[in-house]
Amino acid sequence: MKRFKDFFITICLVVLSSLTTYAQTQVTNESARQTAADDITISLLTCSPGSQVWSLYGHTAIRFQDPAHDVDLAINYGMFNFNQKNFIARFVFGITDYEMGIEPFAFFLQEYARNGRGVIGQRLNLTTKEKEAIADALNNNYKPANRVYRYNYFYDNCTTRARDILVNNIDGRVTYDTNDAVSPSYRQMTHQWTGKHRWSQMGNDLLLGVKADAHTTRTQQQFLPDTLRKDFEHAVIVAPNGTHRLLVDSTYTVLQPYPSYTDTSNDIWDVISPIMIFSTIALLIFVLALLELKRKKPFWFIDATLLTTDGLAGLILFAMVFSQHPTVNLNLQILLLNPLSIIFAYSIIRQQIKGLCHWYWIVLLACLVLFLLGNIFQDYAEGMNILALTLMVRCIINIKTLRTKGKQPA
Repeated sequence: MKRFKDFFITICLVVLSSLTTYAQTQVTNESARQTAADDITISLLTCSPGSQVWSLYGHTAIRFQDPAHDVDLAINYGMFNFNQKNFIARFVFGITDYEMGIEPFAFFLQEYARNGRGVIGQRLNLTTKEKEAIADALNNNYKPANRVYRYNYFYDNCTTRARDILVNNIDGRVTYDTNDAVSPSYRQMTHQWTGKHRWSQMGNDLLLGVKADAHTTRTQQQFLPDTLRKDFEHAVIVAPNGTHRLLVDSTYTVLQPYPSYTDTSNDIWDVISPIMIFSTIALLIFVLALLELKRKKPFWFIDATLLTTDGLAGLILFAMVFSQHPTVNLNLQILLLNPLSIIFAYSIIRQQIKGLCHWYWIVLLACLVLFLLGNIFQDYAEGMNILALTLMVRCIINIKTLRTKGKQPA
């Protein structure tokens, strides 16, 4: 009996010793894992604008650093391929797919250095638990089934994606020190970055419709990289227990921009603005109108050229009606750039169906009046009002001439 008792005590001591050793090992491993996670730093990267149309607004990415494993990565939600089949058509109709990409930070930096663009980093003030949650979310997001997303410039782009994956994995609520009374429209915000690129700005404004002039919330305004950077700079995390801490621990400059690389102010198309082109056309049409009134006969080739150009532009705006971009499908500029114009241009060239042409000038004049009234609801592209007045001159001259001919005896 005594031997059995001694044997039982020995077994218990061995088991207890094994459990103690296992517990110590787990604590050590957990401590090492937590120490490694503490060393991880996550930063929001904001890149300055470039000279290409798609880079005029800057860019946003995430930097993930893990010194313990010699990891320094850039997570980029703005990856796209120009060689994708029907890329331009898909982009116009709002069915462009972008994807999340991960690359060594050094490679990411080389591209921006080569283009003279600056990069600012904001190191986030995160807990170990939050870093792990963001790392897990990034890993899940990078799975082949999850990394591709349907891109929308205003609502779901590389900046909003980076913001959401950071903010949504923070233990608490992120509040921004902003003035809610300031609520610019999407069009006004894009103008802040296209002011030196008048023709690019005009192209954007031609495609953007009424909804682009609606007021925006602060969250909606964060589609722009620099706006998000400024909001993060003074943002505060309100934890569930009520404590507060700054979202950004520190800000650092990774790359200084080199304006000589991205400055296009010497481009001739930034000197010759749209307003200059349309004003010149208007002046030419006015001079020709005086000659027409003197000879009492319109120059049909002027109307044919104007209506053909107007109609072709109108076809583009008509196509926008079917786009998935919410801010382009209701565009009052279609009253000016009217797709019907191309049909009646053919009639003018053939000098046929004169009665139909006569009624078209009246219809077009009515559309132009409605277009000018539409200034109340929508900000038009530069020069569009001048073009509308120019076409109104053509309408009035043709209506007057056709009526005069109608009164003459056969």
